[in-house]
Amino acid sequence: MALKKKPVTGMKDMMPAEMEIRDYVISLIKDTYKSFGFSSMETPCVEHLENLCSKQGGDNEKLIFKILKRGEKLKISEAKEEADLVDGGLRYDLTVPLCRYYSNHANELPSPFKALQMGNVWRADRPQRGRFRQFMQCDIDILGEPSNLAEIELILATTALLGKLDFKNFTIRINDRRFLKAMAAYSGFGEEDYDSIFITLDKMDKIGLDGVEAELKENGYAEEAVETYLQLFKEITDDVAGVRLCKEKLEGFLAPEAADSLEMIITSVEQQKEAEFKISFDPTLVRGMSYYTGTIFEISMDEFGGSVGGGGRYDKMIGKFTGQDTPAVGFSIGFERIVMLLLERGYQVPTSRPKKAFLLDKKLSQERLLAVLGEAREARRDGYQVMIANMKKNKKFQKEQLAEQGYTEITEVYNG
Repeated sequence: MALKKKPVTGMKDMMPAEMEIRDYVISLIKDTYKSFGFSSMETPCVEHLENLCSKQGGDNEKLIFKILKRGEKLKISEAKEEADLVDGGLRYDLTVPLCRYYSNHANELPSPFKALQMGNVWRADRPQRGRFRQFMQCDIDILGEPSNLAEIELILATTALLGKLDFKNFTIRINDRRFLKAMAAYSGFGEEDYDSIFITLDKMDKIGLDGVEAELKENGYAEEAVETYLQLFKEITDDVAGVRLCKEKLEGFLAPEAADSLEMIITSVEQQKEAEFKISFDPTLVRGMSYYTGTIFEISMDEFGGSVGGGGRYDKMIGKFTGQDTPAVGFSIGFERIVMLLLERGYQVPTSRPKKAFLLDKKLSQERLLAVLGEAREARRDGYQVMIANMKKNKKFQKEQLAEQGYTEITEVYNG
């Protein structure tokens, strides 16, 4: 039986043109985030299964690639339950491993710790445009900073990066979990119903206000509570005026400092941003991860038709490891989606390294070859990227291919 040429479903091979963009974006990410004071760190791709299944990852916990025990620990014939067979899994995000990492090394790290982590993650998901089963994630997190300075810096750093990649007129949608709970409480819903209500609210961009109303009523919630709830969304604007309205209207349900903090984040980002984008207060923004405790945000791009990144504050998660809560907030960009959009728009990687190619006649003498190798060595010292290749029969097509790859100087080399 012939071996399979195609990669496993949901994973893909990377062609040189894509790798050039990926390498450039990775380099730009590191350079930009380090200029904001973030430090690179790394965690293993395999994580303890109990950490991955700690009810912190939402629906992602249903998508874990689990790993069998190794060696003598694996006794399939004696297995009675899953725990007898598996004890690890491929990480589905970088946040859970980061929290384990920080809880293990906190005494060796600065406070606050500004972490930059890039790496592949795996989810047994249904593949679709911009979504794979193996994909690169790029996270920045600030651990140990309780103030909204952390949110401001994360948003400014991430948007500065997107600006350097020529993305314009995208939107940072921002909300706070405390607003979500206050609006539900104000409307008369019980706390035990919040999760169900937020799941419906999260569909707002797909089914609209009428669809949310119909679903909430179908789920048996009081008509008066539903109407009061939806009236709030009709009144709230997508700017600081909307935040102030919430502060006024939800008095007694929403802590004033939550509204003041969100207003400060929005105004600070608007005044200090380096890229062209809009920051918009969106009271319908939910984000599915159960570990979020405060501010939440997403990046929306019209050309993608959805989110290309997001994050939020998760002050309770590290405490699951240490028993002591630690302020934490993170922002992740959708690396694969960003690369996909760059490829679709025909993005050209800017380069300061000129490219030079030598095409060698097949009858070239060793003496002449050594001379070319020496010339190539000197060109590389001068900052050139140098390609040496044997000349093909279709020399014209070969030179056209090199030109497409950015080789502006192409020299044919013969004896004599």
